[in-house]
Amino acid sequence: MSWFEDLKIGEIRDLGTYTFTEENITRFARAFDPQPFHLSDAAARKTHFGALCASGWHTAAVWMKLLVASVKAEAERTGEPPRFGPSPGFSDLKWIRPVFAGDTIRYTSRLVDRTPLKTRPTWGLAVHENEGINQDGVTVFSFTGKVLVARRPEAEG
Repeated sequence: MSWFEDLKIGEIRDLGTYTFTEENITRFARAFDPQPFHLSDAAARKTHFGALCASGWHTAAVWMKLLVASVKAEAERTGEPPRFGPSPGFSDLKWIRPVFAGDTIRYTSRLVDRTPLKTRPTWGLAVHENEGINQDGVTVFSFTGKVLVARRPEAEG
């Protein structure tokens, strides 16, 4: 896993894809977002969506699942531990288009900025633009995320 100093602006991490099925949409909705358009196709047809669609929170949770899997796979492949720390938050979360049952979303994360932290010299702040794009090439989900990344010990101070 890259140290903060190794991160390159513009670098894209392909997190992989996820297909939203009727079953996984309704299971998530029953547990976390029980609105009619997430619970059944029949109920969704009577709403502005017109068909069963995934909760925006579901699309965000899948992004997190795929990011963690990507970091874990990279750590196993390289033998290097993950160097991500805590996240101070995110901004500009957008659910741009509905995600319907049967849609396959490809998630990516692109590094757009990195800043060494004077207040925490062992960490740097990485800023990423994150997206979900459906099988038709349409962006359906995006947000800007921030995460602390460990600095090389010799880069401290």
